[in-house]
Amino acid sequence: MQDIGELERRISAALERIGRGLDAMAAPQPEAPAEAGTDPAELAALRAQLEEERLANAQLQERLRAVKERDAIQQAQVQERMEKLTRQLDVQGLELQRMRRTTIGLREQLRQLREAQAAGLAEPALINKAMLTELDALRATRLTEMAELDEIAAALDDHLTEAENA
Repeated sequence: MQDIGELERRISAALERIGRGLDAMAAPQPEAPAEAGTDPAELAALRAQLEEERLANAQLQERLRAVKERDAIQQAQVQERMEKLTRQLDVQGLELQRMRRTTIGLREQLRQLREAQAAGLAEPALINKAMLTELDALRATRLTEMAELDEIAAALDDHLTEAENA
């Protein structure tokens, strides 16, 4: 029990010291007395300069905020453009793969047709198959060209939009 009483006394003393410290901090601090050589006009000029610096600081902070906003907008636009170009590149890649497959098929059909012709066997089925493969190759070429035209049109749209906004 004696230990508890001692602890209570120590805690109370610590709380009183903390309270006095807080009271001292809360009390208004008197302004530093002006030095004997400080001129009130000089003090007013210094305060005016301080106010000008605060105003300049506020203006710089506003400019910084505007630059950050503009940068965020530009980053979003660049990200959107990258995604758009990536999609266009994916479409072109798919069309190019299709064209390659069709070209390989066309070569095979033409090889078979040449072999049949060399053997003196002009089979109508081989001719039809070769023509269908050639049509597929033409379609694939057309789709590839359309994808390229879409890319060019998108680039032109971007440039026209930039020119209109300038």
